[in-house]
Amino acid sequence: MQHDQQVSMIVDELVEQGLIDGQHLQLKKMKGTTEGVVYILSEQGIPKFTLKMECREQIRLAKIVLETYSHSKLLPDVHYTNANQTCMLYTYIDGVTHIERGLKRNWLRTVVEELINLYQPYAEADIWGRIERPRSSWRQFCEIGIADARTNVGNVLDTVDYELMKSFCEDVLQAIGESPDRFLLHGDTGVHNFVYKDLTIRGVIDQSPMAGPILYDFLYAYCSSPDDLTVEMLLEAYQHLRYQPVEQSILLKEVMIQLYIRIGLSIKHHPHDLPEYLSAWEYWKEQMAGYVKEAEH
Repeated sequence: MQHDQQVSMIVDELVEQGLIDGQHLQLKKMKGTTEGVVYILSEQGIPKFTLKMECREQIRLAKIVLETYSHSKLLPDVHYTNANQTCMLYTYIDGVTHIERGLKRNWLRTVVEELINLYQPYAEADIWGRIERPRSSWRQFCEIGIADARTNVGNVLDTVDYELMKSFCEDVLQAIGESPDRFLLHGDTGVHNFVYKDLTIRGVIDQSPMAGPILYDFLYAYCSSPDDLTVEMLLEAYQHLRYQPVEQSILLKEVMIQLYIRIGLSIKHHPHDLPEYLSAWEYWKEQMAGYVKEAEH
């Protein structure tokens, strides 16, 4: 009820500012977060805007990404925030998330070229990981992520797989350094936040801002759906990334770390995807074993 009263006042202000047409306006309340709520504002039956009401910190974090990368064709334009920064009006992106994606090679390339390649260095504070829950180093963020994934994975994968991921993490950190180049990341670049229409990606929503290396968001996107998780698909997409390249062995190890974490998330949130992810896991273990043998000769 509190949100309904607030949104009524906000709509009146939006009408006064000429941002929306109050004569032919329809509001549809959508499922929001624990503390927030989302409304779709339509004019004459056509969705035009999304109105997000959230705590001040969440709105502040969302604005950081949306304003920094306002030139991205995939992110919605911000049209309004209220005086106390508890709501934000931005362009509605028509389509559906997660499904009707089309080919991964197409949408992943678009995400790389229209968002990830636009990333800027982050120098606001000496923090790593999620800006809302910062870590003191990239090492700490990575190690906590793998440990949390171990909890989610349970006995679905062997303990030896967990130990392998810890070993790979150490190899990656040795290669890229304890303090790699740090960028402002969207932080949640997965198919659940990609809006698709006509088998084409139309936009990216629901950022969870992070400070970290560009490769994180790229591999997060690559692993966010269980289809086409092949080395060929990875390298094809990777060539479009404007980023200081890493050795292929390090890239493959980072994929396996991200895939391990994704399997844990699949068990927790998307169990219907688990069989495909487990098949991909066996495929990647075989690829890494073959890569190691080849490197030894």
